[in-house]
Amino acid sequence: MTTRIIEPEFLETLADDDPAAIHGRRDLRIVNRIMGTHRWIIRTLRRHYQPGWRITELGAGDGALSMRLCRSGLCRPQDLHAFDLISRPPHWPAEARWTQGNLFEHPLPDSEVLLVNLLLHHFTDAQLRLLGSRIPTATRLVIAAEPARAALPSWLGRGLCAVAGFHPITRHDMQVSIRAGFRGAELATALGLFTGWTTHSHATPLGTYRLFAHR
Repeated sequence: MTTRIIEPEFLETLADDDPAAIHGRRDLRIVNRIMGTHRWIIRTLRRHYQPGWRITELGAGDGALSMRLCRSGLCRPQDLHAFDLISRPPHWPAEARWTQGNLFEHPLPDSEVLLVNLLLHHFTDAQLRLLGSRIPTATRLVIAAEPARAALPSWLGRGLCAVAGFHPITRHDMQVSIRAGFRGAELATALGLFTGWTTHSHATPLGTYRLFAHR
């Protein structure tokens, strides 16, 4: 797995209310819990977040991560802005903003924190460079959790899918995600987080690639 391979994921092609999509998103919540992505993002924010900072979450999905931030008291709903291709969830706070659509077709809002969970591996390096160039000057923190591109997570993923009885869509998309994942400093480099940024990247034994960048 020396180079990234980006292929379509089945879940991206399904309507929001498709039973297979609903099943797939449920599987993803389980995967998130096992990988600990939400827990790591919240721990990292607690160490660096300052009250009143605005937070933008890219690829918010069902809003679970941002809602956890609110419930934990870490931020206020009015400080949240989420982007996703799917529509605003029914439980999304009225005070928080939600933009439905392609994030490359909308300007990113001024915010001090940019959160991304299992989204950036969908994009080519050229798209990542474009996204990085559009990070607002107000942004101080970039926190991203993505798949780690390695053989061990691939094997562990196959075993998890079998044991947990995941939907065939999840079994397919998980391997596609791992092949499109990141290693070393690849993500920070692709986003162009150079001058003025300090970045830290590492992979966990369970296959999560974590990027923390601040300026």
